[in-house]
Amino acid sequence: MQRLGGKVIAHRNWGRYRRLAPCRSLILVFVAAFSTCTYADDSPTDKAGSFRTVDFENDLIPIFTKNGCNAGACHGAAIGRGGFKLSLYGGNPKADFEAMVRQVGGRRINLAKPGASLVVLKPTEHVEHGGGTVFDMESESARLLIEWVRQGAKIESSRELTRVEVRPTKKVVRTTGEPISLSAIAHYSDGRSEDVTKWTIFAAEDSSVVEIEADKAVARVRRRGRHIVVARFLDEVVPVELIVPLSDTPVRLTKETQSGFVDTEVLRLLKTLGLPLSPIADDATFLRRVTLDLTGRLPLAERAKAFEQNANRAGLIDELLASAEFNEYWTMQLAQLLRIRPQRDDASGANTYHSWLASQVRAGINYKDLARTLITSVGDTAEQGPPNFYRTTGNAREQAEFVSELFMGSRLRCANCHNHPLDKWTQDDYHGLAAIFAKVESGKVVRAKPDGEVIHPRTLEAATLRIPGEQFLESGAANGREQLADWLTDSSNPYFAKAIVNRLWKRMMGRGLVEPVDDFRATNPATHPELLNQLAADFVAHDYSLRHTLKVIATSAAYARSANAVPQNKADDRFYSHAIRRRLEPEVLADAISDVLGVADQYGKNSPGTRAVALIDPKTPSRTLDVLGRCGREEACESSTVAVGGLPQKLHLLNGELLNARIAANGSRLRKLLAAGTSPMQIVDEFYFVALSRRPTKQETRHWKDQLSSIETPVAQRAFLEDFVWGLMTCDEFVTNH
Repeated sequence: MQRLGGKVIAHRNWGRYRRLAPCRSLILVFVAAFSTCTYADDSPTDKAGSFRTVDFENDLIPIFTKNGCNAGACHGAAIGRGGFKLSLYGGNPKADFEAMVRQVGGRRINLAKPGASLVVLKPTEHVEHGGGTVFDMESESARLLIEWVRQGAKIESSRELTRVEVRPTKKVVRTTGEPISLSAIAHYSDGRSEDVTKWTIFAAEDSSVVEIEADKAVARVRRRGRHIVVARFLDEVVPVELIVPLSDTPVRLTKETQSGFVDTEVLRLLKTLGLPLSPIADDATFLRRVTLDLTGRLPLAERAKAFEQNANRAGLIDELLASAEFNEYWTMQLAQLLRIRPQRDDASGANTYHSWLASQVRAGINYKDLARTLITSVGDTAEQGPPNFYRTTGNAREQAEFVSELFMGSRLRCANCHNHPLDKWTQDDYHGLAAIFAKVESGKVVRAKPDGEVIHPRTLEAATLRIPGEQFLESGAANGREQLADWLTDSSNPYFAKAIVNRLWKRMMGRGLVEPVDDFRATNPATHPELLNQLAADFVAHDYSLRHTLKVIATSAAYARSANAVPQNKADDRFYSHAIRRRLEPEVLADAISDVLGVADQYGKNSPGTRAVALIDPKTPSRTLDVLGRCGREEACESSTVAVGGLPQKLHLLNGELLNARIAANGSRLRKLLAAGTSPMQIVDEFYFVALSRRPTKQETRHWKDQLSSIETPVAQRAFLEDFVWGLMTCDEFVTNH
């Protein structure tokens, strides 16, 4: 039996419809004949029992989203499906209304017989539908659609969605498999609230870990840890955090070392997760780690020996932050972030840009001032550094993507062709920001271009200048860059400070609180949200000082923890129960190899002794840097280090000239030590201090003595020491910061 148009009709063989192509028109007439408008017994009603107005945007769009109609795999695809296109996840209700009501001559809607409308017959598969049966005619989805058509298929709405409240936002359960009920309440501008759980999509970030019973809105976590479920209703997406402690045994962390809010927040989550801590790293490990992180260099052997006698960690951090090496290394870090590189047939601009950036770092850079200067800059790129900011990309849209990722940590590029499927950004935001940068002429001389514009792909007209997520600018605005800079660098901006402190955290800790660092969105929450908030607030309160935030992180116990995991926390890769081992960046590793061997590498036509971290052109000829996986800066460099440590690097370290040609070369450290008559074990000790910033352990000392005791001739001894140096330079302890 099948209910159609409010009446029950017999169609025992209704499924044969698809096989009766010649009879389809007759069947449609049959369907229409039995379709009426009497739905008093099952139509949507208000509390008084009378019909309420069905709201196209707030009542129907959730139906299409819940049933997958406007998903990318169906009618929400860029070109639609089967000649019918809906906006992705209902991001453009007006366009959806036009598609349903006005397109194809209005044949999708039957005002005379609502139940015979194609928008009803297709998803219920009373008419052949490529997507199969989406919902039944008896379902509330069908009844809402029919009632909307009966009411005249209008788009008018008397309310707007203001927010969606999802419960719970965070839930800790003790065991896997425990049912967790989810709910969603929609709050509207007219003051009404409505339970929209049945129209809300709950999707696990990792479906292999969290199971969702969609019909009951119940989640079950199948593996211990912290997991995210994303709730979607209309264009609102809300994350839900589900935690099952990694251990049934509570951990006691109250006596652990704490140094400010960083440790308070890290320890709080570790306690919730039941993760025990690794101990604090020893002094030699800390010295090497923090020196590499703040200066990109290995500690000098003399510094390592002195620190062994007087390990003042706080004093060391201050010393490094005030050093020339810090300035050089963090100029490189910011140059990579800003993608500074020579333009075609013009290296002068990059040199000027890099020189200006270096001066900012030396002066104790105020990151807010730096951002404002770059965004509002004009002038000759050969004479002034900041205008080169507008030569980073090829056009206004690419500049909008670059700026949003750089200063907001947001991938606005996902809103180019349609509203961002997982965030708040719209096409208006994307093209409105691009329209601001279209007002810039970005040649060798950067100047305002009042008539510049970009075409909005939806309207096919010039896009209106817009501050993303905030407001359109006045139609007469010739240059929105000042307003953009005002909004972006305001202390209340929700993106600017968080984006940079998250990058600083990753540089020091090995992983961002938000990862990837350029993908801030509600559906990709920080592992430690309150810590991120406090880092950002502290950054603003201390005048946007990079040095200050780096010091806050470096002086925390979380930063100082050993990278050696204990059995109970070895699977932790994001909660900082132990330090994360990180492979050295290509430039840092190249310089470290030169420092240890005592033989400088040659980079293009640069003078001998030039360090890799000081190179302005990221494509300076260098076989070493190519093999080590350097970033060319055409795109963001923040994910390029994944290539470091691959097979080409390993083969190069094993057999290439990077090591083999320099270990015993004229002037090398080993050659000088041998020439000075240094004993083999003294040479071993020296290289341990230079490469690893520590003495050999007792076991290592015993091993090397045993090996050397069996060598009888000076020639064999020299060959052995060359092999020793090579082995030291290729071990994980050397090529990582741990």
